[in-house]
Amino acid sequence: MLALDLLGLGPVLPVVVLDRAEDAVPVAEALVAGGVTTMELTLRTPVALAAIEAVAAKVPGIVIGAGTVVSPGQARDAVSAGARFLVSPGSPESLVDAMAAAKVPFLPGVSTATEAMALLARGVTELKLFPASAVGGPALLRALSGPLPQLTFCPTGGITPETAGDYLSLSNVACVGGSWLTPPGLVASGDWAGITALARARPL
Repeated sequence: MLALDLLGLGPVLPVVVLDRAEDAVPVAEALVAGGVTTMELTLRTPVALAAIEAVAAKVPGIVIGAGTVVSPGQARDAVSAGARFLVSPGSPESLVDAMAAAKVPFLPGVSTATEAMALLARGVTELKLFPASAVGGPALLRALSGPLPQLTFCPTGGITPETAGDYLSLSNVACVGGSWLTPPGLVASGDWAGITALARARPL
């Protein structure tokens, strides 16, 4: 699978933070029941790698990836755990090298034209814009599409169900990353049906 194929799997890439590894499989199953086939599980908690491993082993209907990858070691560990793609908030050269070496699709994070151009020079054309709403949102992406039409983005950060359409209407946006499909309250209470309902209500 190529990074562009990953971006085409659905309009919303769920960004999931888990505090309990045992929640990983039911969350993934709830997303699949709602028609979502990708899941970015962030490496922000100690249980993240175990959660990725569980989903990779038990939920074949979802493409599980690792987000908030901030070091080469995390990139390697996430792929070893079963992550099928990697997402980072930034793009330092050593991290991009490690993600490229992992041989899975990856979305390095950028917030400026200079960062995007540096990655384009390396042949990387699928990027994460982060933090999207704070650095210019749809207006920035629209401006980048003129000089850098080769690039395709998954903007993440501050995007809501109400603003997702503003991003998805742009020619250089394939999908958006959002945490609203798996809100902490629903996860904590085990309301898997509620997560399925949110997944079904996502932009199509």
